[in-house]
This record gives sequence, structure tokens and C-alpha cells, in this order.
Amino acid sequence: MLRRLFVAFSILIGAGSLPTMAQQAPPPAFDTKATQAFMIEASTGTILLAKNEDQPISPASLAKLMTMDVVFDAVARGEITLDTDYPVSENAWRKGGAPSRTSTMFAALKSRVRVGDLIQGVAVQQANDACIVLAEGISVNEMEFARRMTAHAREIGMPKAVFTNSTGLPDPDDPNGGSKVSVRELVTLAADLQEKHPDLYKYFGQADFTWNKIYQRNRNPLLLLNMGVDGLGTGFAEGEGFSIVASVQRDGRRLFVALGGLKSDKERTEETRRVLEWGLSNFKSQRIFADGEVIGNASVYGGAASTVSLLSKTPVDVYVPVNNPDRLSARIVYRWPLTAPVPAGYEAGTLRVFAGARLLRELPLYTKDSVDQGTLGSRALDAFMELTESLLFSWLWDTPTPT
Repeated sequence: MLRRLFVAFSILIGAGSLPTMAQQAPPPAFDTKATQAFMIEASTGTILLAKNEDQPISPASLAKLMTMDVVFDAVARGEITLDTDYPVSENAWRKGGAPSRTSTMFAALKSRVRVGDLIQGVAVQQANDACIVLAEGISVNEMEFARRMTAHAREIGMPKAVFTNSTGLPDPDDPNGGSKVSVRELVTLAADLQEKHPDLYKYFGQADFTWNKIYQRNRNPLLLLNMGVDGLGTGFAEGEGFSIVASVQRDGRRLFVALGGLKSDKERTEETRRVLEWGLSNFKSQRIFADGEVIGNASVYGGAASTVSLLSKTPVDVYVPVNNPDRLSARIVYRWPLTAPVPAGYEAGTLRVFAGARLLRELPLYTKDSVDQGTLGSRALDAFMELTESLLFSWLWDTPTPT
């Protein structure tokens, strides 16, 4: 069987605008105490820090962020409203309420609580009882809600995350070890919460709230540092340490970060502050492709034209180090060849931007124009060329390397 291969070609960027880059030493790697780390700049998606970013970890209380995203989505679609109220079952009260001695908003057994109040309980206090009440109210039971959480994770770009309950509390009866998620996926989740639901996201930055005559302060220690942090949450898993997902907005830029594997609550706070300050102070924005600028071309099989131009639908900006920037390069990856007819605006490939060997960001590329089918003769010639090149690639692929 003939293989269709992914073809990549590279573009050197910035040699004219940054003529001294080749002579400069690369910037020193930022060393974080976290075992897992991932941080991006929001407007460009530029990856500023990555360390074991795809390693699955137990989210612990950070699972509540997915509970909130599912609830926010249900509100946005009109499935529920902030005034919808749900009963506090004995299960929710015992597992997450006052008897549980875990983080709780002290919802009374058999009472009914508004969705708006439950959201505040989760976002501000990381309340377990509020999570379970929401899960049972929306999906009848927590197991069904957890399936919805995992399905929603796939919808927003979290390919491997699995959620087994709404709270992140350990489940000794789960043979698969409970919920699992990577720090890269947690950043994806944080960005989804802030970008799609700004009116509800604000609760994560709320300093305190009083409900049912009970005053409770926000459990996120970064909010007290006055550095621009406006969310999101913290976690702790036995054997894996302390974790956090945070977002900071300052001087017109927003960063999202997720850290895992820290040794203590104090270290988590100090290290997150240090990572965020580094991200805010050591990078600047640089535009590498303008809006509508042709970035490259892709081959077309059986078309009236042999190639089609590729472009991004938005300007391509990246964040680069202020001092000692690496040389920038870009790589276009697409499935070779495209088959005519090809419509204009078709998502045909991916642009990957690198600083040295470090991937900064990925974004889709689209065809600038349409390409109609070619004449019978041109299609026959293209078919012959594709067969020849595919056989050559197949032979090169299958030929063993001499040792």
C-alpha cells in the first residue's frame, strides 16, 4: 500500500530584523522547582515554559476547574441559569459537606442552593459539596457528570484527560487510579474558562464571599500578592505533591501557567510567583507574519494549478526573550499532496514556530485561493508523478539502514 506522507519545509525568520542573533549566546534555560510545568502567553499562544508538560498527573482539586467549565458551558447554552437551584443530597453532604472535613461551603442537608451560589462556592472556596450538588443536579449522579467532564475535555482540546468525579477527591475503588490530566491540558482548560466565559470567570478572582451567613475567603494565595493574578485554583495529591493553575494579567498581556510536583504549600506560592514574574519581565511581542501574508505553498495533485498559497487567518505574533533571543524559524507541515478540487479557506496544514529547537506555537494554515480540477491530461501526469514519488518514498522508508 502506498503511503501519503506529511511534508514539512522550513522558513528562516527574522534574520533581517535581528541581524546579531547568530552571534549571541542562547538565553539560559529557566529552571523551575516544579516537576511538571507549562506556561503560555494568551494572545499569541506562545509557549514560554515547558517541562514534562504531557506527563499525566492527578489533578486533585484542580479537577474542579473542569467541573466549572462544564457548568459555565451549560449556563452559556441555556441548559441552566444562575437561578436554577439544586437539592443537597445526603451523598453530597457526607462526601463534601461539613462531615467530610474537606473544603466545603457548608450547604445544609436537604436544602436547595442556587447555581450562582454553588459556582461561587467552587470558584472561591473550592467547595466539594458544591461540586457534587452541581454534578447530581445536572447529570443525576456524579459518575454520569464525570463522563460529561471527560467528553467536554475532548471538545476543548484536551486529548488524554480523564475525570472520574467532580471534586478530584481520591477514589480508592477506582481501578484506573482516578482522574488524570497533564499540565499542558490544564492550561488549555484555564484558557477556555477565561476566554469563553469572562463573566463567570471573574468569580475565580473574588477575594471572599458570604453565603448563608458564613464568611469565606478565597483559597488561592496568589490573589494576596497584588501582582495581577485573577485565578484559578490549587491542588494536592498524596505522593505527587502540590499543584496550581494560575492566570495573571498585567501591562496588556495575560499568562496562563500550570505547575505540579511542588513540595509544600509555601514552595507552590513562591515558585508560581517567580515563574509568572519571569514570564512577564523577560519577553516581548514580535510579529513574524502580517495578516493575510502568504507564508508558503502546498503541492496540489490533479489541479488546474500545481500549488496553492497558504496563509494564516490572523497575524502571527510570538513572544521572544528580550535579551539574547534565539534565531526564529518556522515549519509548514501538511499532508502531501492536496487533491483537487481544493476550496479557498480550506485548512490545509499547520505552521510551527521555533526559537532555536524550542517550539513556541502552532496554528492552522488555510488555502488562499481555490484550485479546480485540471484537464484529463494534467491529472494523468500528476497521477504518474504521485505514483513514482510515492514508490520512491515507500522504498526509502522500508529500506533497512546498513549497520
